[in-house]
Amino acid sequence: MSCDISHGRLEPCKDVVGGLKNIYVLNYGQYDETDITYDTALGYEDVITAITLTPIAPALTSFIYKFELKGTNSFETTITSSRENGTTFFEQVLSVQLKKQDGITHKQIKLLSYGRPNIIVETNAGQYFIAGLLRGMDVTAGTISNGTALGDMNGYSLTFTGQEAVPANFLDCTTEAQLVALLGTPQVVTN
Repeated sequence: MSCDISHGRLEPCKDVVGGLKNIYVLNYGQYDETDITYDTALGYEDVITAITLTPIAPALTSFIYKFELKGTNSFETTITSSRENGTTFFEQVLSVQLKKQDGITHKQIKLLSYGRPNIIVETNAGQYFIAGLLRGMDVTAGTISNGTALGDMNGYSLTFTGQEAVPANFLDCTTEAQLVALLGTPQVVTN
């Protein structure tokens, strides 16, 4: 791998917005490194064009679980690089707030905390990233809160953390329909 950069960058227009729109959760183990197809036209593997999901037995289809977001949610990647050790890794941190408690979500929060899912992040700008591509994302913090006052948060706050050798990859899609096609047409579950 070469360490020399190959492109510069012009100052872009101010035509994007921040924030997250949805996350899509995949149970860990539905694909491995050989199931990923990268767009290598530019000579690097930062954009994924396809992931072949393997259905988890006994299901005949693959599933992805959609969580709609609104409000204070974020996705950040921190670069940690050490000249002394000769290492670099990328820590991906996803923080989400899910409003209103219910029994079904309560169980799913428990299962998310036990597992290490792969998570697709959809931004308000229409970009899709996959966090925890090869190692998954762990719930590293969270609260289930009822608040104190009438206007306080009632719901779940979760922080997922993953560490990968590369930043979260772009997915080559801009709509949910394109995402589903990129993943081999899994069923999208919202409730």
